Amino acid sequence: LLVYFLCTSQKWALLLSSATLEPFDLLHDNGVEAFYKGDYGNVVRYMESALKSFSEVRQTRIRCRLKCSDQHRFDSFLTDKIFEVILYRGHCLNQCIEGKIGAQSMHKISEDAIQDFNRRIPYNYLQLAYRKLGQLDKAASAAHTYFQANPEHVEMGEDLEQYKAQKGVKEEDFIDRESRPHQKAFFAGVKLYDKGNYEESVTLFEEALTEYYRADVECRALCEGPQHFEEQKHVLYKYNLYELISDHYTQVLHCQHECVRDLATRPGRLSPVENYLPLHYDYLQFAYFQAGRNEEALECALTYLLFHEGEEFMTENMEYYREVLGHDGQPRKEAEQYLRRHKQELDLLLIGSSNLGVPYIEGHYWSSSGGREDANRIPSGTDGWMDYVPKSAKRNVTMSVLHELREGGPLLYENVRLVQNSDTLNGSQRVLFDDVISEDECSELKHLAHTVTAAGDGYKGKMSPHTPNEKFEGATVLKTLKYGYEGRVPLKSARLFYDVSEKARRIIESYFMLNSTLHFSYTHLVCRTAISGQQDHRNDLSHPIHADNCLLDPEANECWKEPPAYTYRDYSALLYLNGDFSLAFKRSVFLSQASVKPRCGRMVGFSSGGENPHGVRAVTRGQRCAVALWFTLDPLYRELERLQADEVIQALDSQHMWDHGQHINPKDEL
Repeated sequence: LLVYFLCTSQKWALLLSSATLEPFDLLHDNGVEAFYKGDYGNVVRYMESALKSFSEVRQTRIRCRLKCSDQHRFDSFLTDKIFEVILYRGHCLNQCIEGKIGAQSMHKISEDAIQDFNRRIPYNYLQLAYRKLGQLDKAASAAHTYFQANPEHVEMGEDLEQYKAQKGVKEEDFIDRESRPHQKAFFAGVKLYDKGNYEESVTLFEEALTEYYRADVECRALCEGPQHFEEQKHVLYKYNLYELISDHYTQVLHCQHECVRDLATRPGRLSPVENYLPLHYDYLQFAYFQAGRNEEALECALTYLLFHEGEEFMTENMEYYREVLGHDGQPRKEAEQYLRRHKQELDLLLIGSSNLGVPYIEGHYWSSSGGREDANRIPSGTDGWMDYVPKSAKRNVTMSVLHELREGGPLLYENVRLVQNSDTLNGSQRVLFDDVISEDECSELKHLAHTVTAAGDGYKGKMSPHTPNEKFEGATVLKTLKYGYEGRVPLKSARLFYDVSEKARRIIESYFMLNSTLHFSYTHLVCRTAISGQQDHRNDLSHPIHADNCLLDPEANECWKEPPAYTYRDYSALLYLNGDFSLAFKRSVFLSQASVKPRCGRMVGFSSGGENPHGVRAVTRGQRCAVALWFTLDPLYRELERLQADEVIQALDSQHMWDHGQHINPKDEL
């Protein structure tokens, strides 16, 4: 806290000393603080300023890097000349950037803060604030912008439906304030193309190409900043000057190569649109043909073949255009230059990766569209299929391949009662038990939680990771045992948490009749507390609708098994310690809706995939506590802290520590 205070004070001191751009992380923090105070006017002021500052910092770095690169070129391979250019370019950058936004030290922002802006988190606060202020048109715009990058946020989708029904909200209010020009033009062109409006679509596809190449230049310029050396700590390097430069430049090349993926990835998606850049030329060649402009159609067909040499359907189109025109054509120069540069960079990466340990880069994210046959040799165009195809999508069937999905096995413990199964819960691989633990055990675990849980535990210290209206606190089994060992909590209470989680694991493993061992993936004692003054007219969820091992994509009616989802998780369970909240299995393309009303000792278990998207209703008063458990069938993904906790338990068992009174510090005994 002291370090944070000093850093924050230093930033504000620099701000006061001269007229400079306010750092977007400070503006964001002020906006969050205003939100908690219910000062919605200032929420809007700070969050809008934060978004403007974020954009200005980005654009300033792009403009200055491009300007200084142009002014100080590497026109010679003479060593002295190269270092002279580096020094001049560095001086140029410092003067340019600091002249626009102030001292660069003020704008050194944490990676977490940058990710929040990339995920458009400020827009979530903005839509809530605008709604409180009665500015529903702006609330709709903010909500739409947030939802584009967070399509799995089902509640935001429901909020958008409500906005559409509000008086005074127009269709044109639902705009994406962060839309990327190259993608906006491209997908607008696709819509016109699909409707048969070929001449109009041509204008948009050409605009999309212009914006794409401009965005590529900007993306590459942004790569010229500081780099992360994952394999080695830079301060411990003992290499010579040229090896250091080589390692840094390899990282820059790797980043620039990833621009291909970045520019082809839609907001909220993890995988790029397949064949994205070549698709522009595919659409264009057929649209030009339909418009009777065969010269341009040939040019675009030849350009497409630069990316996919020998592609059968496009080769046939090219031959048709040549025959109709009576002459050959040339591919577009910007595409030739683009591909030539990428080939050179890939060659350099193969050299540099051996020094840095960077894996070989896989392709350009371009793939063949497949052949098409046409007996009349009329040019064929794209069928419009272009959605992203995650490479890990096949893992959606992994669990069902590993074992047959069954349920109804023995409950193992005499007092545990089966309350509902998959049929009565309107779904698949779901179950509800009662009396898994007693009232006394619930009370003891809640008391334990009040002592050991820490705000933001499990979420990188973020106190409100799922909703700004609640405070999240948590603790792992290992941390709890450590507290017990140090005498900060009763050791028998820490042991109870350990034993109860093992009991839950055995029940789930037995009931679902699994053929292999179910391992702990993560175990968490969690409490969520309603923040006073934030509960009026609240309509969000405590935990948004989600699946535990895949990313919900309502637009595509899919749940993608790829990072950052915990794809290795196979089963989940929640053991409730009190009953002032409820869990809802959400109605969606995957299942029918069902609700579970928690109570002490009640446990819900379910498979972790897209067949069971779920959320938790808001805590609007008091506190709710539960033991959250996730399991995996893959021993490679066993919870490390659980294995360490097992060792602690074995050591304490060997010392007969459980025979001591609960207030004796076993550390002293040992």
